[in-house]
Amino acid sequence: MSFAPVSEADLRRALTAPARAMRGDHDLNPGVRRNGPLRPAAVLCPVARRAHGLSVILTQRPLSLREHPGQIAFPGGKLDRADASPLAAALRESREEIGLRADQVEVLGALEGYATGTGYAITPFVGLVAAGFSPLPEPGEVEAVFETPLDFLMDFRSHQRLSRVYGGVERHFWAMPWRDRFIWGATAGMLRALAERVAAARDASAA
Repeated sequence: MSFAPVSEADLRRALTAPARAMRGDHDLNPGVRRNGPLRPAAVLCPVARRAHGLSVILTQRPLSLREHPGQIAFPGGKLDRADASPLAAALRESREEIGLRADQVEVLGALEGYATGTGYAITPFVGLVAAGFSPLPEPGEVEAVFETPLDFLMDFRSHQRLSRVYGGVERHFWAMPWRDRFIWGATAGMLRALAERVAAARDASAA
């Protein structure tokens, strides 16, 4: 069965849905909920308009970083005291990490918050990037920038539920391997949440 390409209209409808309960690593691992306070963070899922269709801009973190070295991520990070809101933080980090200015992105809305097992409460935003944007990665924070077709990421057949053992405990997570890139963990979890919204919006419009 073929997967119908995801349009900008699909994304807009998906992002109008009200937020549900906090998502997170605990979706697949109920025992990983943290008792203490979570540190606020925000990310932007930048959706680029390309000749071949819509694609998601992702980054790979340098191996030299203390937190999450080498992992695939959205532009984003912890909230600074100067950030007026989670959205302000996501836009600031996007400019710092990949050179994406606020006037180059149309923010469509936010997904449910995402709690990580490492103690962060992430607010994920989704935005359409202006045509012709070319990323300018910050070497200290970004090892590489690449794009993955939105259709691939929104197709449930691309989603793999995998597990690894950490500290003697098996942990389950979503993964969406794309060519030589291994998209997994929180990034894949947030993409899964967006895919569920897109599917629900399509079902509602077809009813």
